[in-house]
Amino acid sequence: MDAARKNAYLYPLMIIGGLFFIFGFVTWAIAVLIPYLQIACELTSIQAMLVSSAFYISYFVMAIPSGYLLKRIGYKNALTFGLVSMAVGSLLFIPAAITRIYAIFLLGLFVQGLGLSILQTASNPYVTILGPRESGARRMSIMGICNGVAGILGPLILGSIVLKDADGLTAALETMAAADKAVVLDELARKVIVPYLLIAALLVLVALAIYFSSLPEVVEEETEGSSETSYSASKKSIVQFPHLMLGVLTLFLYVGVEVIAGNTIIGYGSYQGIALSSAKLFTSMTLFFMLTGYVIGIIGIPKYFSQQQSLIFSALLGIIFIIASQLTSGFVSVLFIALLGLANSLMWPSIWPLAISDLGRFTKTGSSLLVMAISGGAVLPLIYERLAGSLDARQAYWMVVPCYMIIALYALWGHKIRIRKR
Repeated sequence: MDAARKNAYLYPLMIIGGLFFIFGFVTWAIAVLIPYLQIACELTSIQAMLVSSAFYISYFVMAIPSGYLLKRIGYKNALTFGLVSMAVGSLLFIPAAITRIYAIFLLGLFVQGLGLSILQTASNPYVTILGPRESGARRMSIMGICNGVAGILGPLILGSIVLKDADGLTAALETMAAADKAVVLDELARKVIVPYLLIAALLVLVALAIYFSSLPEVVEEETEGSSETSYSASKKSIVQFPHLMLGVLTLFLYVGVEVIAGNTIIGYGSYQGIALSSAKLFTSMTLFFMLTGYVIGIIGIPKYFSQQQSLIFSALLGIIFIIASQLTSGFVSVLFIALLGLANSLMWPSIWPLAISDLGRFTKTGSSLLVMAISGGAVLPLIYERLAGSLDARQAYWMVVPCYMIIALYALWGHKIRIRKR
């Protein structure tokens, strides 16, 4: 790529990097909201995990409409609309906190997720298209660093506010009269008002900045027409791309595994007898390991290893860490769950380019389906929580092993499948 073309791509990539930072902050703050709302709204473990599900199921609802929205109003307007939607979702936390009504919290998370699904649908193709396809995973890893840094900061910042002295509070609640408990829980619920008010204000400011920016519009022909291949030219439907369909399944499983690793680790730390004041840091530790993996991806792809090789190795590493977590206990076992962040780090940036390869004019539709697969984060954690209830929190992690096996099979075989006319 010549210098002029590289410079033309730099500005839009910087903007997209800022958006990925927002993605990470809002998404991984949910890991803290789960134990926080379990205390504030007096929830069961399954109800608490619905906090994550309400957010991620919105991807399933909005992913396909997001594709049509991009075609109708363009990328820049879609980014603006998505940010404003996220701001609305954040503002819903205010009435939810005042009334301490769990359903309003879930609605706010769902609306946040709707906005984020629009942003994901618009921004991921940007990253893949702005540069050579063979280094797409490298650019995705750079975006992952932006996401990961925010993912580390989000739980740390929010946790320091809403879970401050959570262990003492939980112990005190057990001996309180109902009226006193209600007063304390109301006060706890209101702790999210200021953070989410600030988040909403920031989202509106970024939306305005993008709307009035000179961010170039991704022309339809660039994403679809000019990238038409001999393979895609003969296709009439998106379902005629088996490597994409398998990629959607693979991404669904990967996101589910990633959310399990990040959003259940605080509860797993408590299960291992670790105080909540310490356990609240474990999600940030998971994101730190994920960030480390992104750096490895930037350095190594495609110079030292390919997207396919990184995906195979990552899946095998995930299986090894799960086995290690089962053979250990206490902090060491929790550490191996946190290390899943390292195993998961290069999966998204590897699966995405492999899945949308050769789609031609179907690229946007394929991207929408892949964004829909993020709903795996709504389904698999609930299965984990159900297994944790019937088995225990440690044995429930065995469920991610077959997920990693399927991811490895996609890297070895699934992404290569092409059906051609005879």
